[in-house]
Amino acid sequence: MTNKVHLLIMVLCCTVASSLLAQENPEGRLVLKGNEKYSEYSFSPAIDIYKRVLDKGYVSADLLKKLGNSYYFNADYKEASETYKKLVDGYAAETGPEYFFRYAQTLRTLGDYDAAKTVMSKFIEMTSDDHRAAAYKSEADFMEDIKKNSGRYDIGPFEYNSPYSDFAPSFYKKGLIFSSDRDTGNLARYRHTWNSKDFLDLYEVNVDGDADIKVTKLGENVNTRLHESTSAITKDGNTLYFTRNNFIDGKYIKDQKGIIRLKIFKSVRVDGEWSKAEELSFNSDDYSVANPALSADEKTLYFASDMPDSHGESDIFKVDIKDDGSFGTPENLGNNINTEARESFPFVTQDGILYFASDGHPGLGGMDIFATKIADNHFDGKIFNVGEPVNSNIDDFTFIIDETTKKGYFASNRASGKGADDIYAFLETRPLVFDCVQAVTGTVRDKITNEVLVGATVKVINENNEDILTTITDSDGNYSLTLDCNQGNFVRASIQGYVPSEEYLVKSDGKPKIIDFYLERDRITAGFGDDLAKLLQLSTIYFDFDRYNIRKDSEIEVEKVIAAMEKYPSLKIKVNSHTDSRGPDAYNLWLSKKRAESTVNYMISKGLSEDRLNGEGYGESKLINQCANGVKCTAKEHEMNRRSEFIIME
Repeated sequence: MTNKVHLLIMVLCCTVASSLLAQENPEGRLVLKGNEKYSEYSFSPAIDIYKRVLDKGYVSADLLKKLGNSYYFNADYKEASETYKKLVDGYAAETGPEYFFRYAQTLRTLGDYDAAKTVMSKFIEMTSDDHRAAAYKSEADFMEDIKKNSGRYDIGPFEYNSPYSDFAPSFYKKGLIFSSDRDTGNLARYRHTWNSKDFLDLYEVNVDGDADIKVTKLGENVNTRLHESTSAITKDGNTLYFTRNNFIDGKYIKDQKGIIRLKIFKSVRVDGEWSKAEELSFNSDDYSVANPALSADEKTLYFASDMPDSHGESDIFKVDIKDDGSFGTPENLGNNINTEARESFPFVTQDGILYFASDGHPGLGGMDIFATKIADNHFDGKIFNVGEPVNSNIDDFTFIIDETTKKGYFASNRASGKGADDIYAFLETRPLVFDCVQAVTGTVRDKITNEVLVGATVKVINENNEDILTTITDSDGNYSLTLDCNQGNFVRASIQGYVPSEEYLVKSDGKPKIIDFYLERDRITAGFGDDLAKLLQLSTIYFDFDRYNIRKDSEIEVEKVIAAMEKYPSLKIKVNSHTDSRGPDAYNLWLSKKRAESTVNYMISKGLSEDRLNGEGYGESKLINQCANGVKCTAKEHEMNRRSEFIIME
């Protein structure tokens, strides 16, 4: 990133040191002079001064911070990286998390991803509520996503590039309007001290027209002796929004810090000529507004700014364009889009896809291009890095695309270019998949009995508490849903007589998910002497012939009784056990007592208190069918009498 950086709407915290040391020796006076240039965003002179001070042996944390930042914002990432390394190695205690973040970014830009990961880990340790830290925690995930999204573009040269800076293309008629410093005369009084480059103007070219048509500069009502760049044009070609320094009626205006801010201006084409540009109503002398982009219906203007309510160095905002041409109140797109770093250069397609540049979201290094789908005017969808070869480990920005032809342009300062910043043409060969569809299936059951619940309602609710989808469980208690995994969702199951239950699903990659719900009854009506097993609709607790140990198939039913007693701590149970009529009466009485004892001991082994349980054996005295002594019955009929009951005592 070279002379485009000043368009990124950032206000650095540039404090000017005034120590006695600075007043008493030449090195100190040089530091003061460098700080003065730095506070004016005159980074190129500041670099020269700071280097002279370092050569004289004077060094401090503040000097290294400012020198590192001067390189960083001039896109000299190699020098920035070396300077930040000296800072974190020598003055770690005085180095805030932002410098670790920038240091990691420079390492990523230089291709040293392992070192970048180590430094980023330190940044994450130092921050608790920084959105960038959360995003970078899943390093493997985002690198895999970038790999998945790569290889979708065929990139070619833009034949109208110059040896200077060319960037910020925007569609205009059959061609483009773009920004360049190719023709400002190279006069010192017209050079920008940010990076000692010439000032920018807007140019147009008919890329699909006559090959003899040359690049031409827009008229003097648009271009001035300061910067003009990043434009947006209405579809009829008659209204131009563009970025310019705060320059009005031949005079430039500074803020209280002496900085000439950026503003968006509007010019209308009348009789083939651009009218005198007028600034937009939400501009300010105290903060920057830049990089306009229009929505498909041209009723919304997107832009970048560091105005109040910004999350980071520059954020993306939107503002309504009213029918009378006036503007509403600017709105920040929120912290899903904007980070504590730089987000800028928005572009919105016909299908409502927002492309923007950022060095706050996880990327390959420098600024990368990202995309997200705007859904119902919400900006909380998944953020996609568009991948290589559009993105690189250098700065990539000002991306535009025609969704009909799949052709587009972007700018980059990669080494293969002709000049400082260059425009590249591309053809999208495979679209970015924005619709994330996730299949969610499961079963709804009674928590205690494990019985399936037929006709239960299962809903999907978004993070704004809005119902998105609803379905009903089938005859097997099963449900199936398909939801949007670009956003967080709540899946909630409910049915009359039960307490609803829900689970939150985070944004995901769309892998199928199984969610089984076990609902608790909102009440159980029971009284003294009732059989809890019947109330819970349990299967009968059966025993094998002449055995008193609990069978494996019965353990499940006993566990359900245990679950009910855990839910209702005041519940006390008496276990009544029985035998069939075969065998001597006295033996059967003993066997039934052993069955009651076995059942109680099993429940105690599972954690229930002994004082909540009692047991009694009744032998064959309480048969539930006709199978008494001497009556011929089947084995199945006899089995029905070998049982335990769970009688509520309290």
